Amino acid sequence: MTVTTRTSPTATWVPDTLLPGFESMTMAFPDDYDGPVTATLVRRPAPAPAGRAVLYIHGFIDYFFQAHMADAYNAHGFSFYALDLRKSGRSMLPHQRPYFSRDLREHFAEIDAAIEIIRAAEGHSRLLLNGHSAGGLLAAIYAVEGARRGQIDAIFLNSPFFGFNVDPLTQAISPLLAALGKPLPNLNVGGLSPLYGQSIHRSGRGAWDFDLRLKPLMGPRPRLGWVRAIYQAQRQVQAGLRIPQPTLLIHSARSGGGKQWNDSFTNTDCVLDVAHMRRYGPGLGDKVTLISVEGAMHDLVLSAAPVRTRVFDQLFTWTEGNL
Repeated sequence: MTVTTRTSPTATWVPDTLLPGFESMTMAFPDDYDGPVTATLVRRPAPAPAGRAVLYIHGFIDYFFQAHMADAYNAHGFSFYALDLRKSGRSMLPHQRPYFSRDLREHFAEIDAAIEIIRAAEGHSRLLLNGHSAGGLLAAIYAVEGARRGQIDAIFLNSPFFGFNVDPLTQAISPLLAALGKPLPNLNVGGLSPLYGQSIHRSGRGAWDFDLRLKPLMGPRPRLGWVRAIYQAQRQVQAGLRIPQPTLLIHSARSGGGKQWNDSFTNTDCVLDVAHMRRYGPGLGDKVTLISVEGAMHDLVLSAAPVRTRVFDQLFTWTEGNL
């Protein structure tokens, strides 16, 4: 069923087409500069509901596929929900520029609608907002500006995208690149390495299976409009936020990667610089907990089994005291 509104009312769920045992709904929103827009909400209720729910927001060139993460949340009494944002994953439409936005606030409508469904239609009394990478950056901004931010009880950020992990020259000209993103939003810039994708997908050196049409090993080159959107949100985070809710930020103990394959791709954050998370995380608010996990990958829940067990242990120990 498709819901056409900015704040979706009660809707009928249908079996998800990608993950057995999950349900999904498509939400339609007013056209933007690319035309018609949809987002997808995926769910799996807890076997023994306790009034707690989590809303997961994926990162750049990403979508929700981590069923084992939902398993962990369900086992701890959380009903699980995930958004595939507009122009990503299940929500991607043929006429759209994939993974593109000119302002991260374009996604606020999707989060508003999801929170209304989770809190009003589904009746959950407590809500954890969980964002990964660019989704973590989006979650942080929503927590201080979003229309339904007051209905969020706690926040979990998984390796949030608080700074570009680029060479010093690119870092120096990033304000110029962001400025050019306004008159030239569609101009491609830079490139993305396939090595991170290879480190997690079973067709390469990884253990995970996901749809390479929705999360390719090497996605399209970023556009300047997206660079501008990320840069502006990062500057806001770097200046300090006042998130009132308890906030947990977990990141890898170290960054790694490189231009050639090496072992660090299996046990470090090879996408972002964890120094940015350490530096800017404490400024998110007055109730921030930062945790570093040795051996973790960029998406913490895709790390080796013993490592992700430690991540989940830290997460659910924290939620027991804060949600």
